[in-house]
Amino acid sequence: MARVHEGKLDGKGLKAALVVSRFNSFITSKLLEGAADCLLRHGVKDEDMDVFMVPGAWEIPATAAGLAGSGGFDLVICLGAVIRGETPHFDQVAGETARGIGRVGMEAKVPVIYGIVTADTVEQAVDRAGAKGGNRGFDAAMTGLEMVSLYRKIAGLGKQASGKGKP
Repeated sequence: MARVHEGKLDGKGLKAALVVSRFNSFITSKLLEGAADCLLRHGVKDEDMDVFMVPGAWEIPATAAGLAGSGGFDLVICLGAVIRGETPHFDQVAGETARGIGRVGMEAKVPVIYGIVTADTVEQAVDRAGAKGGNRGFDAAMTGLEMVSLYRKIAGLGKQASGKGKP
């Protein structure tokens, strides 16, 4: 049987950066509450969470890139809400935000987690921020915790393969 590697939900000793859009704050505030709740429940101390408020979803990727590259955080969680309107603006903002966060995540040495709610209606966004469909902020924080642990396991495998780590 192949060896299976997966992360654990242990936040003890971790420092987390949360990048949160102020636009649609009636949704993003709930996403932030959910993410902070998850991190606290899994051992991250309140003083080890830093929240960086940005004007809108568009500004999230660049901010996440700066934080991920700073060396001061073990993970970066990106939280926002883009709700469809009557113009193509939704498609542009949602698509470019997703691409930007993905690009930052591919280049960063720490997990950069996508926690953006994209919805056709306000009701859908409310549901995904804790009403009916769970809380996407909580989910994003759980993903972040698991990925920090997995990244560390992967780094350890690299050390073993190079002969620098324990066999």
